[in-house]
Order: sequence, then structure tokens, then C-alpha cells
Amino acid sequence: MKQIPLVKSVMTPFPYSIDIEASVEQAVKLMRRHKVRHLPVTEGGELKGMVSDRDIKLMLGPDFAYPNPDEVRVRHAMVKQSHIVDLSTPLEPVLRHMAEHRLGSILVTRQGKLAGVFTSTDACRCFADYLQERAPPPGNEAA
Repeated sequence: MKQIPLVKSVMTPFPYSIDIEASVEQAVKLMRRHKVRHLPVTEGGELKGMVSDRDIKLMLGPDFAYPNPDEVRVRHAMVKQSHIVDLSTPLEPVLRHMAEHRLGSILVTRQGKLAGVFTSTDACRCFADYLQERAPPPGNEAA
């Protein structure tokens, strides 16, 4: 019988992060350049929270016009109470917590230091792999 995987086996390791005093404009550029929607926020190397493209859109509006994204700091858009789990946490309670609280991402740490991010995209990739292992593709069913 297979065991439930640990979050470390399906997370995105070594994520890009941004400083709490960076401008929201810098965060948007970093997200676009690396095609990510979530950035861990740090201050002096210490994990402080998470900022997402959605957080920024809610703050600046759909056209990113107001307030000026170059003047607003990441600290104003970030979520300070981000959900954090250790690398050794089994995936099932992480997925359940994300679903119950409608979270798009969580932070993953090792000994209190940022180790990765687990996002809904990671969850979809993991579930697709799970289905592929357990079910034949359409048209390959046994007669």
C-alpha cells in the first residue's frame, strides 16, 4: 500500500521571494518574468507572509492604475497570516486545509526557513499524476 506523499515531494522548491519593502510594481514584474502567481515575502531574510497576483489586483484595481503600483509597498498588499507547514507534513491535511479555507498556496519551511511553496497548480499536477497511475487513459479500457 502506498503512503500519502509528504508536501516536500510535490511542492515548488526554492521559490522566488520578494522583500517586504519592495514596490508592488517590482512584485508584478517578478511574477510576470518567472510566470508565478505567489511570492513569499521576506524581511531581512525572515519569512513574513505571502503576496499573490490576486492580492495586488484587489489593491490596485483591474487596470493596476490606482494607487500607483510603484509607490505602494509589498507590505501593504501581502497576507501576513499565511498558512505555513513543515517539509515533513503529509499532503492530505495540507490539501484539506487549502480546500476548506480556499487557499491558492501555502508556504513550506524547513527548520523555520523558507524551503518551498505549494500551490493549487502543484496540487493539480500531483492529482493528474495520481490519476494517470491509477486509471487507463480513455480508449484503453479493458474489454
